[in-house]
Amino acid sequence: MADKTADGGSWTGCAVMFLQSLFPGVDLLALYKGEQGKFIIFKVIKLTLRDSAGGLGGYEILKVHDAEPFLGVEVKFVDVAACQQFLESYSSGTVLQSLNQHACRLLGLPEDFTVRTQLKAGPQNLDLCLDQLPVCLQHIHLSQPERLRDEEIDHLEQQLQSQALGPAPQPPTVTQEESPVPSNCFKFQNRVFEDRMLTAADVQSFSNGVGRQWKHVGRALGKSCRALKGPAIDNLAYEYEREGLYEQAYQLLSRFIQAEGRAAKLSRLVRALEDSKLTSLAENMLGMQPRE
Repeated sequence: MADKTADGGSWTGCAVMFLQSLFPGVDLLALYKGEQGKFIIFKVIKLTLRDSAGGLGGYEILKVHDAEPFLGVEVKFVDVAACQQFLESYSSGTVLQSLNQHACRLLGLPEDFTVRTQLKAGPQNLDLCLDQLPVCLQHIHLSQPERLRDEEIDHLEQQLQSQALGPAPQPPTVTQEESPVPSNCFKFQNRVFEDRMLTAADVQSFSNGVGRQWKHVGRALGKSCRALKGPAIDNLAYEYEREGLYEQAYQLLSRFIQAEGRAAKLSRLVRALEDSKLTSLAENMLGMQPRE
């Protein structure tokens, strides 16, 4: 639900995130201008915003434009909480981590790929005042969007939704389903996803979305993780009761990662979410748009 301003209107604001690849031979702006690269880059941006703003609501992409040498992403926020969470994620480096992670996975780039970012609200460079989040929020609120969502973004959103809803009867999809799942991948809802270690962005998405069900997920993970067996889950609940559900879920997944190391894979968390009947959260974490 969008917060209200003092005059009774809904809270809105606009920010532009500028992206530039620092990896030799990879030009995000050039990729976006290409027919195939455009959709992949858009998906990277969409997944990054989902990770950093706490889900799929509270904001919308208005335009992705040429800001040579940067790729500019104009975002309208309609929820002050989502905007604040995005700013906190940007300030902590989570946004950059998500960008790098999703770009590497979707573009098939090496792990040392990295992106340079700048964040502006109108003429204000927010990178210079990230230690004052209320000031950043005010700058974004004062920078009201000057345009409606670009038609190109409408098309990309529809394309992304069609891919997520997915019966797309294309031969590659059929072949992929019939082929054995590669050792570095896993299957979820008849789709194959690349497996990887859990990241800080995953922990944040999980902690934001799991709510009171974190104990069920913890016990499901505990079937294959000694650190979460026995009274471990109840001990976590008692120890972090005052901090609330987010912190309890955060500590659960952090303990799993600490105990399992490189074996703390995304596939294990998705399986635990399935066992706990939290498939919608698994879909969210995998970047699958919810069904209408």
